[in-house]
Amino acid sequence: MHSLLFYLFSFLAVAGGILLVAFRNPVSSALSMVLSFVGLAGLFIGLNAYFVGIVQILVYAGAIMVLFVFIIMLLDLNNEEKVKFRSSTVVLGIVIPLCLALQILGVIQSQDTKEFQPITEETLAAAAESFPEDGAIHKSLAHEKTPKLPDTNLIGQQIFTHYNFPLQVIGALLLVATIGVVVLSKRTAKTRPTDS
Repeated sequence: MHSLLFYLFSFLAVAGGILLVAFRNPVSSALSMVLSFVGLAGLFIGLNAYFVGIVQILVYAGAIMVLFVFIIMLLDLNNEEKVKFRSSTVVLGIVIPLCLALQILGVIQSQDTKEFQPITEETLAAAAESFPEDGAIHKSLAHEKTPKLPDTNLIGQQIFTHYNFPLQVIGALLLVATIGVVVLSKRTAKTRPTDS
């Protein structure tokens, strides 16, 4: 990836995250999250993960953001009351990001310093041997004329074999969150005074 584009998309992703927290209006925060998603999608595409980049735009910046804006409008969150923070909240707001930064530093320091080797036809053919011969991944990797990396098939194979249980847990959490939003919206609709 070109370094100028990397810094541009990184800036968009970080700036969108900061604006998401900084804005007081929920709709502005949601639009800032779209900016962050666009930056992340640009980074993924720059790393040749085209499928993940397109999914980032279509699913997150498209469908999920429509859902967020719909929930914001449904709950009528425009009028926000000023909240006085307790000292324990401020301390946790400082300690938790510091713990995250320490974890990131630990991961960066434990990384191998070896440079990544470019993907060649020989490495693709060797990787094809670890997949069943009648599968789409093996056929794409072992294609004689133009072998290619089937990123969509590889992501699906990883998700539905190694990460199937976390995928089901996330689906259940999203279902519970959706039910919670419906219950909250009905409760606020009942308590809202009627105009007469």
